[in-house]
Formats: sequence, C-alpha cells, structure tokens
Amino acid sequence: MRQFAALQQKSLFISAGHSDSDPGAVGNGHTEANIVLEFRDLLAEYLGERVIVDKDGTDGKNLPLRDAVGAAKAHDLAVEFHCNAAASQAATGVETLSAGHHYPLGNALCHAIADALGIANRGAKGEASGQHSRLAFISQGGGVIVELFFLSNKRDLAKYIANRRRCVEAVGDVLINEICAPALEYSA
Repeated sequence: MRQFAALQQKSLFISAGHSDSDPGAVGNGHTEANIVLEFRDLLAEYLGERVIVDKDGTDGKNLPLRDAVGAAKAHDLAVEFHCNAAASQAATGVETLSAGHHYPLGNALCHAIADALGIANRGAKGEASGQHSRLAFISQGGGVIVELFFLSNKRDLAKYIANRRRCVEAVGDVLINEICAPALEYSA
C-alpha cells in the first residue's frame, strides 16, 4: 500500500538514538532510549505504509551507534531521534541538529512537532549545539538529529504521551514530502 513509493526520489533511514546499553536521559519515570525506540517503531510503521524506509534494527531493538552511522551513510536522508534534558525542569521545546544544508528540513520538522505537541519550537541548529552535539550521526553519517522534547519537563513529556501518534504523523508527512518528488501539475 505504499502510496508515494513511485514518487520517492531519495532513500530514507530512521534511527533511535539510544539503547539498553546507553539509555540516554532519564527523567520523570522514563528513559530516552525507550521513548525514541517506540517513536522510531511507530514512525517506521506509518512510513512503511507509504514509502520505502530503512531503520536501525528490528521492532523494539536498535543497532549500536557505530552501526547506525554506517547504515546512515548508505542513504540519501538519515534522521535520528532523541529527547533533550536540562537541569531546569522549565526547559521546553523541539530542536534539530544538523549541517547547514539540512536547516530547511530541520525547521520543517520543528514546526510539525511543535504544532503536534503544543510545545515551543527551538528551531534548526548547527551540529555544535545541544547536548547531542558532535555525534557521529551528523558528522560521519550526514544525518539530522531531532530532539523531540525535553524529557526533564513533565509538561513536555505529558504532551508527547498524549499526542505521540499525531507527532508520528506530522514527522512522517514532513519526511515523505522531503523524499518524494513534487506532484505533477496538469493544466486542463
């Protein structure tokens, strides 16, 4: 049922940023690893019904970072999901980290997630920004890191839990738009 696969112009790889051996941020009874793994699996399901997508592992499991970086290199577009955390529980919002040529995509993802979750849009930023800066996924894999929300913020987490399916669809639609050729316009 891949509605857009015939229009797909770029290969797509999605990755969960942490694993059982590296849980990432821990806050409010959740781990970053569990949240981003579930998000990646839900997104893979949503995308898989529409386009061809590859991911860093099987449902419920992901590859070590070095393997994910290698897989990312083999694709035109690679996106890895994380959660932010801060000492201040008031820190909020979504942001992306990437090389400059991915800023338009990063901004589109930020707008989609901010709207879906009702949280602040912190925007597209360079690789040296944020707590997940300088990860090999960007510098070696050519990918985009998406910081979905702040796990340290109870309101951000609650909004994510209540609206995760809406967030999956919003992110999925942005990625589909990015990898598919524009629709042809016909004049009558």
